[in-house]
Amino acid sequence: MSVAAVVVTHNRRELLRECLAAVQGQTRPADHILVVDNASTDGTPDLVRAEFGELELVELATNEGGAGGFHEGMKVGLERDFDWLWVMDDDTIPQPDALERLLERLDDLDGLPEPSILASKIVWTDGRVHPMNAPGPAMLDIDLFVQAVGRGMILLRSSTFPSMLVRTDAIRRHRLPYKHFFLWSDDIDFTARILRDEVGYMVPASVAVHKTAHAHGPSDGGPRFYYAVRNGLFILRGDALRPKEKIGHVLVMSEQTRQYLIKNRFSLSALRTVLRGLRHGLLRSPTS
Repeated sequence: MSVAAVVVTHNRRELLRECLAAVQGQTRPADHILVVDNASTDGTPDLVRAEFGELELVELATNEGGAGGFHEGMKVGLERDFDWLWVMDDDTIPQPDALERLLERLDDLDGLPEPSILASKIVWTDGRVHPMNAPGPAMLDIDLFVQAVGRGMILLRSSTFPSMLVRTDAIRRHRLPYKHFFLWSDDIDFTARILRDEVGYMVPASVAVHKTAHAHGPSDGGPRFYYAVRNGLFILRGDALRPKEKIGHVLVMSEQTRQYLIKNRFSLSALRTVLRGLRHGLLRSPTS
């Protein structure tokens, strides 16, 4: 089977250098590595050409956010006709055997359904599971969930992009990530669309470090919390979730918003951020 790594970057030269070195140093190398540069202004494209000239570089004319970067990178991967795409941000540092540990599960399913998604365990620099990348477990089929645990995996209902494998034929069936999400929740929507009808697993033996400055969650996002509110409503209005799941999604959004407002002491700017997200999430199209 063929695997292409897709790395999306924007203005983080040093982290990108570390990320690409880790991707190139895998015990099971990717068959192709694609770097999508989101209109960086710090010389990132020059770095890639000078130090990683053998890699494919896609330079976007404008910063389209993580969602736009993954959309364009996956689109190129589909055109190249790879079997799997291994996607991550530029601050994701996979351990040397991360890809090997993901792929080896395909030969050790022991009767479990074939996955369309395989995700690494994503930790912060101190080894804790990163708050932004906790797996979304699928509990509807408890028997299958327990079987997966018995095989050293967690059955997924959703996942985030850092160090995630996705079958290209699943992308063709369920569409690329939506560009207009820009950042945050585009991966949750994308994977939940696929995993509504198909199967995915998190593989704890495969580990990657998400080297954010802080082990933050959405409520720590400052003005960017706008995207958590707006895109959360896009998911609610879209087709990724089953009707009953939307109730839980509303509860999660409500708690995140409560935490955000408390952390910002219900300041006027925080209230404006939430209200703007609500307005745009309700009035704009959730799919385009």
